[in-house]
Amino acid sequence: MLIGELARRSGVSARMLRHYEALGLVRPQGRTGSGYREYAADDVRRVFHIESLRSLGLSLREVGRALDDPDFAPARLVEELARRARERIAAETELLTRLDRIAAAGPADWDDVLRGAALLRALGAWSADARQRAALASAQGGPVPAQVLADAVLREPDPYVAGALRWALARAGESALAPLARGLDAPEAEVRERAARSLAALPADAATTALLRQSLGHADAGVRDHVALALGARGHAEAVPALVGMVVAGRHDVDAGDVLSGLAADGGGAEDGVRERIVGLLDEGLAAGRAAPAVRRRIAQALADMPGDSSTRVLVALTRDEDRGVALTAAYGVGRRRE
Repeated sequence: MLIGELARRSGVSARMLRHYEALGLVRPQGRTGSGYREYAADDVRRVFHIESLRSLGLSLREVGRALDDPDFAPARLVEELARRARERIAAETELLTRLDRIAAAGPADWDDVLRGAALLRALGAWSADARQRAALASAQGGPVPAQVLADAVLREPDPYVAGALRWALARAGESALAPLARGLDAPEAEVRERAARSLAALPADAATTALLRQSLGHADAGVRDHVALALGARGHAEAVPALVGMVVAGRHDVDAGDVLSGLAADGGGAEDGVRERIVGLLDEGLAAGRAAPAVRRRIAQALADMPGDSSTRVLVALTRDEDRGVALTAAYGVGRRRE
């Protein structure tokens, strides 16, 4: 078989076949009477072997070793090729993510593109101080890139940097809702909690409130807690059962008690019976947790700053509690009312 026919059948150009010969990868021994190269069946098979190995990502040098070195370990090379492929995929994926984030910010000109690229680089810095400065500076000059900030806050472990990112994200308005909503369904619990905290820090507009209400029944207790605190602080009484549950369970119970006191205060929805509902649910918690003094003590603390006769009656009853800590906490609450 002459070189032209082999090129047609194999799809490898004649020029590349001559290059293979120059490198010693293919050594056709036959010659025609006119002196042209003539490839035997073994030469043809070797060309196809070369192409197969190249398709796996081997260099021509590695191909030569694989075909000629009897001690060559194919398993080790395949593992190395897989590692290289994963690195390339990760690099390409990171590049695609960067481009998507910049595109989501709606750049109007190259200055916006460069600003977005610089922000992405700064938010990925090793130094927490540098990331915090980048977050605080992100709202200056141009639209706030909500997708960029949301991705950053969902992966940010430093509380101070995360706080700066939440502040910057709150300036993005409704454009921040979609990426945070996706974060609420992330497989990692810490990402879900960061999404909930960021959602709670957004302005109290109709769209944000609707998403908070929707998330009040979330399967993750950490998400529910942050959502309930945000809704309760904004005067929404549907958060009351979740807030009472936090007090009983001891999750963010001090914060939950403060929010409940605000809801129970005059002007906080008490005219609709919210105060009586809160006290009634806390009283039910006392019955459910009768064997646990810590539960009764937390409920007494929550009732201490809560106005109204119903809360006073429960506190007075708790001053006679068999646990001294519970009784003293309740007595403190009653004494404050008398003052």
